[in-house]
Amino acid sequence: MKRTIGLVGICVLSLGGSIQAQAPQGPPKPGPEVKRLAYFIGDWKEEGKATAHDMAGPVSSTQKWEWVSGGFFIVGHSNNKSPMGEFKIMAVLGYDPETKMYTYNAFDSWGETITAKGTVSGDTWTWTSETMMQGKPMKTRLTEKEVSKTQYTLKYESSTDGGNTWTSDMESTFTKVVAAPAAK
Repeated sequence: MKRTIGLVGICVLSLGGSIQAQAPQGPPKPGPEVKRLAYFIGDWKEEGKATAHDMAGPVSSTQKWEWVSGGFFIVGHSNNKSPMGEFKIMAVLGYDPETKMYTYNAFDSWGETITAKGTVSGDTWTWTSETMMQGKPMKTRLTEKEVSKTQYTLKYESSTDGGNTWTSDMESTFTKVVAAPAAK
């Protein structure tokens, strides 16, 4: 009996040591793909023009992007003006290692949700999504080109024929708002 208890004890101790050896060392760390999102951190001002259908006219926004605790996502809040009126957006950007795609999930003050997948190649981000517009499928493509550390351009396009032809719906420029140096 004592021998059985002793063997069970040794097995439990060995198993415990094995489990500890396999346990991760601290919380996971964001990879380089996630760190690439740092480009967007800060305050931005947008000026541009919508050319889509009945919504042509000037567009503008102010945006603030910051890291979510843990460093895997960034969250942005924006105040927007368009030919359709004013609205607010709360968005979250991240990276999905399973699909090797960036993720964009947004919610606006008009009750809409937007979900897109993205890639980055050099200085160009490309975001795509599929949605329904007036009961018909529509693909969208948003391209952001980093012009400098403090400026990027955006082009928003849509396709109603499965991506064979694209219509330019909006173009704008984002400029990072840099705090003025303190007076001496």
